[in-house]
Amino acid sequence: MIESLSIIIPFYNEEKRIQNALQEIDNFLTKKKFKTEIIFVDDGSNDKTKNLIEEYIKQKKSEDDLFQLISYKENKGKGYALKQGVLESKLDWALTTDIDFSVPLLEILKWDKDNLINKDCNVYFGSRKHPKSEVNSKFYREFLGLIMRIMNFILGIKIKDTQCGFKLYKSKIAKILFKEMDVVGFEHDLAIVLILKKNKFQIQELPVTWVHKDYSKLNILIDPIKMFFGILILIIKRFF
Repeated sequence: MIESLSIIIPFYNEEKRIQNALQEIDNFLTKKKFKTEIIFVDDGSNDKTKNLIEEYIKQKKSEDDLFQLISYKENKGKGYALKQGVLESKLDWALTTDIDFSVPLLEILKWDKDNLINKDCNVYFGSRKHPKSEVNSKFYREFLGLIMRIMNFILGIKIKDTQCGFKLYKSKIAKILFKEMDVVGFEHDLAIVLILKKNKFQIQELPVTWVHKDYSKLNILIDPIKMFFGILILIIKRFF
């Protein structure tokens, strides 16, 4: 059961999608029944996203909810941004999620309502490969997913979907993981799993509704190359 929740949302130049994201957050806040903290992490944006979020936060006055914006000038990568947000989080659970909300925030309420979150596990990964998940994806994401499953096999990772951005951690566990995690790019998900495995923390995969959203920051030509070299470094660290 979730008693309080910090939601960490990294972003980089999301001017085209930010209004929809803020509406998603507002919709979630009207339905949740526990204290919530929203932590936006600006990963060096150079458009108007930061300004729009600052205006949004100024309008929010609530005794039950907290809002915070972390910002720095240089674009460092999603892993770095998540680390800053997690280490600043204050509530009992920490949810990391993408600002496009391909997995809607309301999914966490469904997990809670269906009693999928229990005292026996402190880490939950949203999984597009779960048999109960509903997924509307593009072909190139399926191709990248295949590559990641091959990499998972090489690294000895049994999690079926490490790359879904919707992940829930008990905060004390999240801080241990992200404090140790030193990977800044997209491959940070694999680094987190390896740290969990090393510390013998249990991971449970849960079903999600996942819908492709336009204006993705994923570059089908460049990002797979970056991920390959990032994962190669992880393999070298693990086996050499």
